[in-house]
Amino acid sequence: MTSPTCDCIVQSGESSQRHLLCDKATSRERCVDIPPLTVLLGHVTADVDLFPSSLSSHGGGRESRGWSNHRRSSLLSPALYLHAGLYPPSAEISQTNCRLLELPAMADRGVELSALPKEVRDQLAELDLELSEGDITQKGYEKKRTKLLAPYIIHTPVEPPPKNNVQPPAPSSSSIHGPPPSSSSRYRERRSRRTHRNGGTRDDRYRSDIHSEAVQAALAKHKEEKMALPMPTKRRSTYVPSPIETRTPPDSSSASEDETSVRRQSSLVVPAPLLNPSLQSPDCWINRSAQGSSTSSSASSTLSHGEAKPQPHNQPQPQYKPQHQPLYKPQYQPPPQHQPQHQPPPPHPAAITDIMAHGRIAPPENSAPPSDVTAVILPARGPRVDLPSNATVRGMSRGQSRSSMMETADGVPVNSRVSTKIQQLLNTLKRPKRPPLTEFFTDDSEEIVEVPRPDPNTPKPEGRQIIPVKGEPLGVVSNWPPALQAALARWGATQGKSPALTALDITGKPLYTLTYGKLWSRSVKLAYTLLNKLGTKNEQILKPGDRVALVYPNSDPGMFWVAFYGCLLAEVIPVPIEVPLSRKDAGISQVGFLLGSCGVGLALTSEICLKGLPKTPTGEIMQFKGWPRMKWVITDSKYLTKPSKDWQPHIPTANTDPAYIEYKANKEGTVVGVAVSKVAMLTHCQALTQACNYCEGETLVNVLDCKKDMGLWHGVLTAVMNRIHTISVPYSVMKACPLSWVQRVHIHKARLALVKCRDLHWAMMAHREHRDISLVSLRMLIVADGANPWSVSSCDAFLNVFQSHGLKPEVICPCATSPEAMTVAIRRPGLPGAPLPARAILSLGGLSHGVIRVNTEDKNSALTVQDVGHVMPGALMCIVRPDGPPQLCKTDEIGEIIINSRAGGTMYYGLPGVTKNTFEVIPVNANGVPIGEIPFVRSGLLGFVGPGSLIFVVGKIEGLLQVSGRRHNADDLVATALAVEPVKTVYRGRIAVFSVTVFYDERVVIVAEQRPDASEEDSFQWMSRVLQAIDSIHQVGLYCLALVSANTLPKTPLGGIHISDTKQFFLEGNLHPCNILMCPHTCVTNLPKPRQKQPVGVGPASVMVGNLVAGKRIAQAAGRELGMIDDQDLVRKHQYLTEALQWRAQTDADHVLYVLLNAKGVAVSTATCVQLHKRAEKIAAALMEKGSINTGENVVLLYPPGIELIASFYGCLYAGCVPVNVRPPHPQNLAATLPTVRMIIDVSKAACILTTQNLMRILRSKEAAASVNIKTWPTIIDTDDLPRRRPPQIYKPPTAEMIAYLDFSVSTTGMLTGVKISHAAVSALCRSIKLQCELYSSRQIAICLDPYCGLGFVLWCLASVYSGHQSILIPPFELESCLSLWLSTLSQYRVRDTFCSYSVMEFCTKGLGTQTELLKARGVNLSCVRSCVVIAEERPRLALTHSFSKLFKDLGLSTRAVSTAFGSRVNLAVCLQGTTGPDPCTVYVDMKSLRHDRVRLVERGAPQSLPLMESGKILPGVRVIIVNPETRGPLGDSHLGEIWVNSPHNASGYYTIYGEESLQADHFNTKLSFGDPQTLWARTGYLGFVKRTELLDASGDRHDALFVVGSLDETLELRGLRYHPIDIETSVSRAHRSIAESAVFTWTNLLVVVSELCGSEQDALDLVPLITNVVLEEHHLIVGVVVIVDPGVIPINSRGEKQRMHLRDSFLADQLDPIYVAYNM
Repeated sequence: MTSPTCDCIVQSGESSQRHLLCDKATSRERCVDIPPLTVLLGHVTADVDLFPSSLSSHGGGRESRGWSNHRRSSLLSPALYLHAGLYPPSAEISQTNCRLLELPAMADRGVELSALPKEVRDQLAELDLELSEGDITQKGYEKKRTKLLAPYIIHTPVEPPPKNNVQPPAPSSSSIHGPPPSSSSRYRERRSRRTHRNGGTRDDRYRSDIHSEAVQAALAKHKEEKMALPMPTKRRSTYVPSPIETRTPPDSSSASEDETSVRRQSSLVVPAPLLNPSLQSPDCWINRSAQGSSTSSSASSTLSHGEAKPQPHNQPQPQYKPQHQPLYKPQYQPPPQHQPQHQPPPPHPAAITDIMAHGRIAPPENSAPPSDVTAVILPARGPRVDLPSNATVRGMSRGQSRSSMMETADGVPVNSRVSTKIQQLLNTLKRPKRPPLTEFFTDDSEEIVEVPRPDPNTPKPEGRQIIPVKGEPLGVVSNWPPALQAALARWGATQGKSPALTALDITGKPLYTLTYGKLWSRSVKLAYTLLNKLGTKNEQILKPGDRVALVYPNSDPGMFWVAFYGCLLAEVIPVPIEVPLSRKDAGISQVGFLLGSCGVGLALTSEICLKGLPKTPTGEIMQFKGWPRMKWVITDSKYLTKPSKDWQPHIPTANTDPAYIEYKANKEGTVVGVAVSKVAMLTHCQALTQACNYCEGETLVNVLDCKKDMGLWHGVLTAVMNRIHTISVPYSVMKACPLSWVQRVHIHKARLALVKCRDLHWAMMAHREHRDISLVSLRMLIVADGANPWSVSSCDAFLNVFQSHGLKPEVICPCATSPEAMTVAIRRPGLPGAPLPARAILSLGGLSHGVIRVNTEDKNSALTVQDVGHVMPGALMCIVRPDGPPQLCKTDEIGEIIINSRAGGTMYYGLPGVTKNTFEVIPVNANGVPIGEIPFVRSGLLGFVGPGSLIFVVGKIEGLLQVSGRRHNADDLVATALAVEPVKTVYRGRIAVFSVTVFYDERVVIVAEQRPDASEEDSFQWMSRVLQAIDSIHQVGLYCLALVSANTLPKTPLGGIHISDTKQFFLEGNLHPCNILMCPHTCVTNLPKPRQKQPVGVGPASVMVGNLVAGKRIAQAAGRELGMIDDQDLVRKHQYLTEALQWRAQTDADHVLYVLLNAKGVAVSTATCVQLHKRAEKIAAALMEKGSINTGENVVLLYPPGIELIASFYGCLYAGCVPVNVRPPHPQNLAATLPTVRMIIDVSKAACILTTQNLMRILRSKEAAASVNIKTWPTIIDTDDLPRRRPPQIYKPPTAEMIAYLDFSVSTTGMLTGVKISHAAVSALCRSIKLQCELYSSRQIAICLDPYCGLGFVLWCLASVYSGHQSILIPPFELESCLSLWLSTLSQYRVRDTFCSYSVMEFCTKGLGTQTELLKARGVNLSCVRSCVVIAEERPRLALTHSFSKLFKDLGLSTRAVSTAFGSRVNLAVCLQGTTGPDPCTVYVDMKSLRHDRVRLVERGAPQSLPLMESGKILPGVRVIIVNPETRGPLGDSHLGEIWVNSPHNASGYYTIYGEESLQADHFNTKLSFGDPQTLWARTGYLGFVKRTELLDASGDRHDALFVVGSLDETLELRGLRYHPIDIETSVSRAHRSIAESAVFTWTNLLVVVSELCGSEQDALDLVPLITNVVLEEHHLIVGVVVIVDPGVIPINSRGEKQRMHLRDSFLADQLDPIYVAYNM
């Protein structure tokens, strides 16, 4: 065979072909070894590292050849090698010589072959030769031929271009001709070759050529149905910039033909023919290499993105000029001077729109970024500030304030990077991936999950019931020993010089040989020492039957043999385990579980091994996690005692006592010990001897671990029974010298070798170093993991390479084993020339349904399996269903292999419960009747019986993933993932596949290690293509695909990936991925059907009658009567607060009303009744004089929390003005806080501002001028040094309905609303609070609240003047300098009643929770506190109030003291827990019902239950009713509805610029549609319910409790159900310790979760799957976007409430600076 790229010499006469490549381009002749084109198919086991270090290092003599570690793909010409990145390091071969054509297939019709260039004719001739010699399949031949001819096909205009493929036929990334690249690009190529050699290469042991083709075909199919995967957004600091940083792709890395693109068409006009071909389809980012040949990995794997390969000048041009442009190009290109002759066909219209979607559209001039007022980024969460961003006045449409932001049709800001991606994602989701399952949903039923109806086309088993398969009888040989120890004794005595074991050193040379004589004498010495020398004479530590751990490295088999046989002779039970290397070894605590369950307290080890164990600083051996206390015994000969002449070990005939215990890790990672009895050990050796035809004195090369499994059974036990010479090749030797085992076979003329696929694979990769190897002596090559379906390819490829070295095809003997059943089946060595066993080509689809179907049609989803021979001698085998009762399978059904044999494990030691299910299985027939009495053992292998009773194995139970009722094998998925061009992405082929249970089904997770030099784009492209391949070939959706840094996954002792630990890390959030892709939308198909809201066809009468019949009361409640209580001397006389203050100043002038404390707890100012009155008069006089204010005008009060604010308020009332209280701007953050102040001043049309000198300076400062126009402030009066003047008269309003003050507040939805509070409402509210809290002049209350709006303002400014009690004022910002200020004050002043906000409570809980002892020592005592009320406009935060009560219980705080209040914009105080009446009660409601607006009470701890606390007692004079917000009819008490309120202190209405009457009437003066149509109600905008409790109120009636659930404006309508953000946020915050706070909102039906990360940034990506899982599990919702941000980014208002709408606006405007944004597919 000749090389296709140049005239090469083929030298014959060598054992294998050599190709010499001449580098014409550089005119220097160089020769390179290129190996023959072998098919390397193979398998990765979970317990081995995929590549030996020598193969990825540069040292040793192999460097000059450089082929030791290259994967060779079958059907790859040397040119393809070069393109796959497999360059021989010794030769810089220019890419020019590699004329690889990767063109879409076309027929070669219309091509005159004689007219073709000579080189093309040569290549065609070469292809014909390859076909005739059998070096290429017919399919491959046709494909390559078509590609060669493609450029020369004459296009006739008759044929339209292919409908879906909008690209002109052009090579995807390989050059047809080209001069040598520049030196810099050659340097880059060299570097990339080197890195590819370092371990990015593909794991060919998992490779099947057919499978690779299948995967490429599947990916090609996906080109039509493009996946629009937006790339995740990652903060630059979280990863090292990729080398192609300067040329990143457009943001929408893979836009689909969607609405976005169409909508943007007008923004960019490019003439169709000038479009850059590399941009004509989104495939240029994702499906790039799918366009290439299916047998090669992407030919551009060695090029960095964007390297164009120019055309040479000296080559004839083909008629059709392929387009070669860099991947990254400017979107608009100037027209070229001349057009090529043949223009590409005009692109499909969708392709044009695609380009539109790719481009960043420069916004027109009017689309500047939004101004400060409408978009504000929140500072770190220090000062609590109300955000102005997007705050608009109620009644104004929200769009009006945002005219500065240009929007696209759906209201998406054009300059928003994030939203474009979400829009793409949305469009992806609009297209269903597969036909929707038939759906149903029943309300309130326990059955949440969608149960898919069975598909009528599902293949069903049709054969008859299987008949148990019997192995040949176990022959009785006269000289078989009565016990294995007896065989050792016999050889030790009679054949003492005969070699038993040869161990190798690290270089692969023999280190020592242990003879049978030495093995016997040392074992006897050890047995004697163990039984007689470990304790005192009277009390020995060990006695027969005790369990002992054997801790020996693989590299020291001799010590292990002696220890093992020494234990057998002493009749103690050896438990071989791996050497622990550190406390953090993968699965180390599980080994502790094994030692505990086996009752192991003593470990035998060698001196060298003991020195290497991790030690404590004092030199003792470390106590490993989960291990029992261990005593360590060194077994080196010098420490053993020679037994006395009369001592002989006791060797009884083999019985059923345990001989040894072999460890086994199950799927969950638990390590258990399989006990093997003495008789089973002996019988197994006899069965293996008969099956493998072992003869005395043979030589066996063992590459397996001699401590367990086949390595122990063949290489230690059966070997001694038959006096075999074992040559042990440990793993460390294999890593250094992969060919060592083949050399040993050659040197020792070994008859048998015991290997795994990885050893075959490594030997093939290194075989060119030694040409004179002969394997002719081998009569049996036992492949230990031959049961894995992916071993076929390794065996074939190995035979292919070594047949020329004397390897006979019939010696390859795969076998099937498991720790429980031991050897299940083994292929007997065949006779020379006998036909080789047939293969089964099975349909993967059939396998997933558990049936055997031969695959004839769809080669893409086929699995080739080889037989593992016949059942073992003396065994009986059945196949039973793997789940449910052990029912016998049908002949065409896949099931678990179960074995009945004397040669199998007997139990899991120390675990009788688990033992029964595995070791005592009695199969039943279809009717459930047992087929006999004899017990079988489950092998854990899945398989079937083929023709001639041959056994086929298709997988293991522990690798089984059961998804939606179908079974998938983890190994099959790994093979598919590895076939997707991993060279650029996956490190050393290390991929783990497992499933996690989320929302009632298993979900498939793939975790791979990423190469250190892989770029973000490469990784993302690989992930998206793996998704496509697995979806196409296995018809299963992936839930999560994660890439972690190289060498970070937990390893098994032999370097493979520890699957169960990896899964544990994933579930705990400790995996630290560097790239992650979640795809819940595609794979979660069992969500309940969205609820359809029923049309309201039910009349009022039906509702009333329905409630009556159901025994439900109408949900309403009321506080006690307000008018009935006699108020002695005050209210009847003084209708207005101004009058109350004047009256107090006269009657009780020196009574202190207010005390203001500073951070040190010192009273910095106080106000008596008369001082407050006089101060108010001074301010009123100043207003009349300086401000020349007219009656009824609005005056803004701008003060820090304090007494000056109170005085100004009363000054305004004295002057007849309407005070408007505004939070002052924060001096350190004017840009964010001053616009809100400005907005309120403008909206309220204030005539004047009252403030302090400091604030006045700030308002007029340069810094303020940067945010607002400071020249247009109204009159500013500073009230610090006013002259002592009195106003001419104190104003008295003509009617109590006049406005007393305006209350402005920014709601949680970002709405700025001002409400009008009348004088009547003020006095009614104060009176109501006075009655509820029993406030009198003698009382003292402490207030730690912001005094700017709502109930906080009422308590701070109004209540004391009305009731006469003393208020101790604690500004919340003072707590920042002294955390304990509030609690110390309560203790110092013996305060009985205190009011605070949630922010204050949270501050104390987080900051002081650990300091209770310290506070106690300082004498803080809270036993005086009778009521501590949290003032809020939200659902009570139960977790916070509970934590607070619990933490400060030690300081004497009563658990009954803490309660909450509830107010809203329309009524500042609806509920407030008073001093009398029942304690607030807590109920548990069913969350599923709540989503349907139903209230169903459940017991505490019920699944899906939500605890809710009553929001305080309803105030006197207040009536509430629960109303359906849509129909406006009253609801029964089992429904969730809007809370409507009627009370004398309702606000009078909104204060708006435009005075929207409709909104006014709707919110403040609205009536029920039926029931009581007369009463006027105000709508609070909050959802809640009323429940009658068992408690009694003051009047002796049963108490009606009001429960607030959440704001109506904030609820999320998803899937037809109503969700409250706080519930989802609570779940999210519990998901991981690093989540500080979270907020959720929706955008175009997508749920967006924003989480603040308080841990390190490497935890950021761990949160994505955890958040997705918890929301899916607990709320049955799929999260669309997960955004991870820094702490303090989620905005909150002064009351500590999250402002989710601001967050949403910032997110859409891309102002969050996220650490990571994940778009869930």
